[in-house]
Amino acid sequence: MIGLKLFRENIKIALSSIRTQLLRTILTIVIIAIGITALVGILTVVAAFENNLNTAFATMGSNTFNINQYKTQLRGSGGINKIEKINPIITYPEAKAFKEKYSFPLTQTSLSFIATSTAEVKFENQKTDPEISVLGVDEYFLTNSGLELTQGRNFNSFDISNNVYSCVVGSDFASKGLLKDVNPIGKILSIRGAKFKVIGVLKEKGSTFGNSRDLRVMIPIQVARSLFSAPNINYSLSTMIQRTELLDDAIDNAIVTMRKIKKLNPVEEDNFGISRSDDLVNKIASITGFLGVSAWLIGIITILGSSIALMNIMIVSVTERTREIGVRKALGAKKGDIAFQFFVETITIGQIGGFFGIIVGILVGYGISSLLKLAFVIPWSAIIAAFITSFIVGLVSGLYPAIKASQLDPIEALRYE
Repeated sequence: MIGLKLFRENIKIALSSIRTQLLRTILTIVIIAIGITALVGILTVVAAFENNLNTAFATMGSNTFNINQYKTQLRGSGGINKIEKINPIITYPEAKAFKEKYSFPLTQTSLSFIATSTAEVKFENQKTDPEISVLGVDEYFLTNSGLELTQGRNFNSFDISNNVYSCVVGSDFASKGLLKDVNPIGKILSIRGAKFKVIGVLKEKGSTFGNSRDLRVMIPIQVARSLFSAPNINYSLSTMIQRTELLDDAIDNAIVTMRKIKKLNPVEEDNFGISRSDDLVNKIASITGFLGVSAWLIGIITILGSSIALMNIMIVSVTERTREIGVRKALGAKKGDIAFQFFVETITIGQIGGFFGIIVGILVGYGISSLLKLAFVIPWSAIIAAFITSFIVGLVSGLYPAIKASQLDPIEALRYE
């Protein structure tokens, strides 16, 4: 009981001391808050970036691979980069031939191409800005790309083989675009004068690298080829295999098939690229891991400065309160009581600074995420890390001042002016 009373009394004295040195305390809190803000802000942006990348690629699963003109790779900055190598485009006859000849078990291959990224879409007397992407696809494209529907249905083999004028639209059309006030299924959209019946609406996907994936219209590939007949159109192939353990064999078989179609002799290098979905996911993990480590290094350097500042201020506080410490010791306070008092002060200042740093850091992270058009996620790991870090800052910064205060000679302390 006496110990609990003494504990409470030490806390009261510590908090009272903080209040009597309000300006110094506020400055110290600001210094700590800046360090925590840097840590939390960076980790918040990293978390948003990681979430965005994972959302973009992880839905593909680990059992797909794509054949393109070049092998796509992720740069360290997070964008998509393509190997600078002159490869011929994958033409429609080549892509079609691959789809017909590739017969590896338990696989399905989709054929697609980007018809345009600047289409204008009309509905009744309304029209969009010329910023809509139109893709020519087949019945397997949505499944192989990890795309989901919220309304309607996917293309079927009848739609594709009979060139039915139907379309699947991105979520923006139904949520805030031309079809926001009506049931989109069955409505007629006009693209380049051709009429398309809406049969499905995609689940929201957000933006990737600044490009919206919800402002898209997908139409049967042969219909797209008849409407958009630009020269040198590059086609893409995507293959999904039902059993992940067969992926390596499936890719080897695909390389052999594509080399035959491209008529490459045995000594020639591949003039096309194969990208595995699991390579992308693993690359994402390595990039975001590197960003996380970088964020911690920056945060630790900043927080180290905060710790030094807090320790310096507490040492000054010990010096200024030498007489007070002498009086307390003369009245029976033990070394542990004096040390505990200063520990409470530093840890309290550290936690207050950490709290404000977390709030400001989350706001900064949210602002940067919004500017970069990244989906914001609450950085729980960063919040927990910030609380622990601010506690450690207070603990370490208060260690030397507390020991110094507890070891003062009471007689010398009472004589101190």
